[in-house]
This record gives sequence, C-alpha cells and structure tokens, in this order.
Amino acid sequence: MKQVLYIEDDKEIGAWVKEDLERRGYMVDWLLAGDTAMDRVIGADIVVLDVMLPGLDGFTIGQRLKKEAPQVPILMLSARTAVDDKLQGLRFADDYLTKPFHPDELAARLDVLLRRYGQPLELEIACGHLIIKPQQQAVYDGRTGGEISLTPKQLQILFYFLDNPNRILTKEQIYEAVWGDPYMDGDKTVMVHIRYLREKIEDDPSNPLIIETIRGIGYRVKR
Repeated sequence: MKQVLYIEDDKEIGAWVKEDLERRGYMVDWLLAGDTAMDRVIGADIVVLDVMLPGLDGFTIGQRLKKEAPQVPILMLSARTAVDDKLQGLRFADDYLTKPFHPDELAARLDVLLRRYGQPLELEIACGHLIIKPQQQAVYDGRTGGEISLTPKQLQILFYFLDNPNRILTKEQIYEAVWGDPYMDGDKTVMVHIRYLREKIEDDPSNPLIIETIRGIGYRVKR
C-alpha cells in the first residue's frame, strides 16, 4: 500500500481528497501545514503539496522536501494558473495540477509518478546523437561532448517523449502532460515549442531525425 504525504490547509478539500485516495487504496498522512513535513516525508512514497499554506508556502516546503528526499516525487496543487507560478513549481516538483481538479485526474497523475519513480532511473539515455542524463536533467551532443542548453519546458517535452519511446503522441497528450491544463483546439503552443526544441537538438530541423512528425497524428521519438 502506497503512502501519500498530503499537505493541504483547506479542511474541506483535504478531507475530500484524503477520503477519495484512501478509497482507492492509498494510505494518507494529511498535514494542515508544512512545518513537520521534513520528519514525515521519510517513509512516504509520494507527496501531494498545496501552494497556499500558513507559514512557509508550498514552493519553499517543496524545495526543502526535494533536498531531503529526492527519491520521493512531488505533485503540486494550486488554484494559481499563471505560467510563472507553474514554472516556479516545476523547477523542483514532478507535476503541477491546477484546482479545481477531478479526483480521477489526481489519481491518474499519482499513478504515473509512482510508476515512473518505481523504475530504476537510467544514468544515460542514447537517442540519435544525443546523450541524455536524467539525474542531471542535462542533454549532451554525444559527438562533441558539449552540453545542449534547453529551457525547463523543452526538457519536460523531451523527457515526456523518452518516457513514451516509440509511441506516437498527439499535441493534446503532450500539452496536457507538460502544461497540466486541458488542450484548446487550435492551440499552437506544442508546435512552437517543438520547433524551437528541434532547432537545438536536430542537425537539420527541417528534416528531423530525433523528433519525428507523424503527419495528421502527432510526434514520435524512437529509441
């Protein structure tokens, strides 16, 4: 049975989430503030952390938890929808879910994070001429040894492809996995980010060999 460390000061939301997760088979250790979280993270399999907390905010608590227990994934919860807030959270957290959310979505994201962290983390991943080092969150050109500087969002997109090797991913899937929001039809955010990502990692961005376009469907990275 997986142990969830849940930090949420809203008693109504907290009781609802705790009850739902326990019904799904989780053990839930619910805290109303983060002042004792450092002691309680030992033994936890995953952390669900609200941003707005009394005393230290969730961003501060989350960064401290990640340093204390880097092997424990963190899912941030927040009513804040600003991109800057999400980027701040995703500098240390593994996922970011915006309130209000459906309990099925929370459970699905917990399942994905637990499966990801339950697998041994590869020290290096070879993908074409790229050498990716997940623990360092770094990407190198295997021919020159030079590091390729990617933005946090570009890294997220690349790692999402690597988590789903040889699988065709739609724009909708990529957007919802990386940005954490429902995809709006016609949104070109994913296309733009992939174009800029290709400019950094492909020898010929107009004829990409790493991130393939599957016409009319989406994208794929072969491994």
